[in-house]
Amino acid sequence: MGMVADWLRPIYEAIRTGVLGGGYVQVDETPVEYLQPGNGQTKHGYLWTCARPGGDTVFVWHTSRAAACLETILPRGWSGTLQSDGYAAYPAFVRAHNAAAGSQAIVLAACWAHVRRAIFEACQSAPRTCGWLLGQIGQLYQLKAHLRARHAGPALREAVRASHSAPILRRIHAAVKLIRSRCLPQSALGKALTYTLDLWPALEVFVGDGRIEIDNNGVENAIRPTALGKKNWLFIGAADVGERAAILYTIVESCRRRGIDPIAYLRDVLTRLPTMTVSQIPGATPEAWAKAQRQGSARQAAA
Repeated sequence: MGMVADWLRPIYEAIRTGVLGGGYVQVDETPVEYLQPGNGQTKHGYLWTCARPGGDTVFVWHTSRAAACLETILPRGWSGTLQSDGYAAYPAFVRAHNAAAGSQAIVLAACWAHVRRAIFEACQSAPRTCGWLLGQIGQLYQLKAHLRARHAGPALREAVRASHSAPILRRIHAAVKLIRSRCLPQSALGKALTYTLDLWPALEVFVGDGRIEIDNNGVENAIRPTALGKKNWLFIGAADVGERAAILYTIVESCRRRGIDPIAYLRDVLTRLPTMTVSQIPGATPEAWAKAQRQGSARQAAA
């Protein structure tokens, strides 16, 4: 498996370049236990997950969850929009990155699904208030469903959001500020509203940019196969095995997104890799491989 991962590394890097090349990436992280000889127990590592909506997903292994990990995930000089949940490492990284760049190189976008979840968890203590807030957020999601059903592009999404989503956001913002001033800070609702207000500038980003999704659900869905795997294999092995797993997960997830049989893909690519040149690597990604397979099938059908 180690040898296979090393051989696939150039393809992994090609996928990673494609994910980060669009100027918009969603990032999340999930804990994975690993073995540390002599420690007597497993330790927590993290699979950081980067996804480009409509594109591929890349997994990156680190034994830490610190903001410094993002410095190796997003290359120096990268600019664009980073969308995440409310974990403090993300704004800390963006502030440090922008300070070093001397400009607003990275824009941080937040996730409305996490806000909705926090308010829903406070429903028992304030059902009417939470119900109204959830209803307003539900209107944002109705617009999302409407735009998706129309296969709306970025320009149309931006226009509809400016005319319909922006007034809803103003109502939510005014209500959240008023309600928080009247509830206990340490109550479930107080914490949910503080969380919302702390993220507010990042929660508004999607309105002004039609490329940006309303939430981070795309990257969270990409993490799910690893969560299922953890129930079966319990821990990942030694710390250095994590990088190997990240490469293999990236390749298999890229195949899965395109309906490709990973075994068929790996059998073909691993057979050809020893004779490939560096310039041929982009043509060996699952995306390029699937395209070549379709073209081959079309030629056979035409013949």
